[in-house]
Amino acid sequence: MIWKSVVGKLWATILLLVGFVLFVLTMFLLQFFQRYHVNEIEDDLKRTAAKVSFIMEEHENLELALEITGELVDQATRVIVFLEEGDQFYLPNDRNVHLPVDVFTEDNLLPRILATGESVELEISPPGEVNTDEYSHVKVVGTPFIKPDGENGVAFIYQSLEVVRDTANQTTKLILLAAGIAFVLTTIFAFFLSTRITAPLLKMREAAFEVAREKFDTKVPILTNDEIGELATAFNQMGKQLKYNMSALRQEKEQLSSILSSMADGVITLNRDGTILMTNPPAERFLQYWYYDKSNTQIIDGLPAKVYDLFQSAVLTEQEQTGEISLQMRTWTVIVSPLYNQSSVRGAVAVVRDMTEERKMDKIRKDFIANVSHELRTPISMLQGYSEAIVDDIASSDEEKKEIAKVIYDESLRMGRLVNDLLDLASIEAGHITVYHETLELYHYLDRVLKKFSGIAKEKEIVLELKGIEKDDTFAFDEDKIEQVLTNLIDNAIRHTPGGGKVQVQGKVMDKGLLLEVMDTGSGILEEDLPFVFERFYKGDKSRTRGRSGTGLGLSIAKNIIDAHEGHISVQSKVGQGTTFSIFIPRKSRENDK
Repeated sequence: MIWKSVVGKLWATILLLVGFVLFVLTMFLLQFFQRYHVNEIEDDLKRTAAKVSFIMEEHENLELALEITGELVDQATRVIVFLEEGDQFYLPNDRNVHLPVDVFTEDNLLPRILATGESVELEISPPGEVNTDEYSHVKVVGTPFIKPDGENGVAFIYQSLEVVRDTANQTTKLILLAAGIAFVLTTIFAFFLSTRITAPLLKMREAAFEVAREKFDTKVPILTNDEIGELATAFNQMGKQLKYNMSALRQEKEQLSSILSSMADGVITLNRDGTILMTNPPAERFLQYWYYDKSNTQIIDGLPAKVYDLFQSAVLTEQEQTGEISLQMRTWTVIVSPLYNQSSVRGAVAVVRDMTEERKMDKIRKDFIANVSHELRTPISMLQGYSEAIVDDIASSDEEKKEIAKVIYDESLRMGRLVNDLLDLASIEAGHITVYHETLELYHYLDRVLKKFSGIAKEKEIVLELKGIEKDDTFAFDEDKIEQVLTNLIDNAIRHTPGGGKVQVQGKVMDKGLLLEVMDTGSGILEEDLPFVFERFYKGDKSRTRGRSGTGLGLSIAKNIIDAHEGHISVQSKVGQGTTFSIFIPRKSRENDK
């Protein structure tokens, strides 16, 4: 792991750099000292050769000259003097410590020096039989001289280079030892320097990880006043500013999230490529409605095709796009606006508004106006026509006048019922309805309601029955409003049941509430009309417009009354077999009764 850290890298860099410098310096020093010792021997041999030549030329007495020469040379230096007549003299006198004479006479070395009179410098390696450890490599200087008596001679001064090698080896050992010590000291210094430099950086790294864990209060200790200290100061200021910015960003995000969550409209934020970045709950419900619709295949990149087209247009034209989409009797209005990143479009935001209820209410309003107009037009026209007949004396007899007056009276009653029903429905839908729960004896209550229709039932020969209710059964509900509901249902059942049929009211008291059913054996309701029977102005028989035909508001009023009791009403019917309306009223606790 140390090689992956700044300490390891810095340490290795310093060691490599210093090691390379020491290596190069050691090589240069070794070369220098080796050449230095060789050059010193060469210079010494040259000086000695010049002195020997001078002594031989200045002294006539050969023995004296040799004696002086012997005192001149050191112990490592050997001298052999050759005279032209063939005499040879050795210094020191022991011939066993000298190289063989053949070494100096090979290659006409001696004759060449005598002939040219020039000094010679060379390094030789004696043949194998005389190549001992002492004389494996020899430096030789040969210089000519002329004795006072005119005889020529040559003095060979030589010295073994093994001394140089020994000295060089010693010097090499000293240099390598010094380099090793320098490398070790450099290693210690590099590690110390690296740790001193990287210790603050390591603390800063630990602080950075703490900040990454959202611990923005983490501080880096400022140990120095150099660049690292300034970096630590800047890091602490950055952490403080980051904490402030993150806090502000979090507050804005929470505020935006609260706003989006509380919005009734759906909001979808899209990237430029159409990727959904953010949605609020209404938008999620909108998208799920499309996802879970198995019959719908118009999905592109997770968006309805119409929304995706609006998104593409908004991105390309950089203008707001508006559209409306529908699916399974639901309608949404979609507004797509481009989002900018400085000068370029980075995406778009789509606002989705569910317009189903608005469209439904608008349709109800239009249908309501049309139905009210239609329902009022007929009685008003009849009132106007029959009134003109009376004014214009068209009716000549009292009997005709009575008949006309009876029609006017019936139509005025019909208009009165319509107006009263409209007022009741408007009051109920406006929330101006109060339910008073009162405990009643169900048998006597329902029997009284049925007796109101006994006369009409006898005229049409329809049987009225009450079943399922015991005489001691009691229940709490609003007497007048439930009577209004039952009256409407029984009246509808009698009007739609032919002579010889039967209308039955059946009840059942349960722990959870009261179940009432109004059943008839009448003509029934078409299956396609069943979902709309509780809407305003619904009439199962569209052909009936006069007489005791209903206003089409009774079932709508009945449903609102049952809803006010927190119950529910439903219908089952088959054409030609009859209709059953079921009412369930939940039981209310005594302390909640009103």
